[in-house]
Amino acid sequence: MSIPTKGTRRVKGYRMLGSGFEAEDAVQETLVRAWRSSDRYDERRASQRTWLYRIATNICLDMLRSAQRRVLAMDLGPAAEAGTVLGPPVADQRWIHPIPDGRVLPATGSPEEVAVQRETIRLAFVAALQHLPPRQRAVLILRDVLCWTAEEVADLLETTVASVNSALQRARATLRTNRPTPSDPWRPADPAQRDLLDRYCAAFEGHDVATLVSLLHKDATMSMPPFAWWLRGRDQIRLALLDPQASCAGARLRAVQANGSPAFWQTRPGPAGGHLPFALVLLDVVDGLITGIVTYLDADRLVPLFGLPPHR
Repeated sequence: MSIPTKGTRRVKGYRMLGSGFEAEDAVQETLVRAWRSSDRYDERRASQRTWLYRIATNICLDMLRSAQRRVLAMDLGPAAEAGTVLGPPVADQRWIHPIPDGRVLPATGSPEEVAVQRETIRLAFVAALQHLPPRQRAVLILRDVLCWTAEEVADLLETTVASVNSALQRARATLRTNRPTPSDPWRPADPAQRDLLDRYCAAFEGHDVATLVSLLHKDATMSMPPFAWWLRGRDQIRLALLDPQASCAGARLRAVQANGSPAFWQTRPGPAGGHLPFALVLLDVVDGLITGIVTYLDADRLVPLFGLPPHR
């Protein structure tokens, strides 16, 4: 029996678990269990797809059984004031982690299908999913994201169609209450979006705070996991960028593909010359302005997942 490729199981695992690292672990465990039990697979009882998804879903549900909900900084408390201390880092297992597009987005598909897939791996969408109990999360992903029928989901979860429909209704209601923050669809080839990001990179690398701030929405947010500290508002972000102790002088931005969003490696000069990864930056954009900046500071941990940034 051949085992299908990992991509769709990984993306479901990422949406379920909120961590690219845990999604990788879930995929590997799925492959191991499928291999060990391949002699017991009966195609008369379930398709190979359903059988593999059942293994993957059960692994994710097991992993979530005692786990805390993963979050973004905005879920942990009110916004801080510019100039206040960052405070202690929050435990790694509390954070929504980023994931490379190449590990979860389909290599082919219509522009509309790819746009939907990009939207459903955005940090804000994955964070909203974490508000759902694990089985509701699984039902919503299978029904509304992967477009399985209620009958297929019921077969996978070994339950009834009525139970699936009820879980889906409750999950949709919870998502309406915890609606993800909006963002324009990220289209890498769009000239207007490219121009905005080119101006952002040039202003960042030139430490041109006035231009940087002009590219922000008045209610933009900025956060820096693993710290719970975050800011809301263009004025607060401007004050933070002007702080001499927070200077990014000499830093560069290198484009990377992450979470279906505009994203960059931030690099800084290394002690032996050249530039080293310092942080991974993800942006949200609405109506030509940047509405959210999430800067993951644990660069060393992310390098094995994303690879080293390109040099130029």
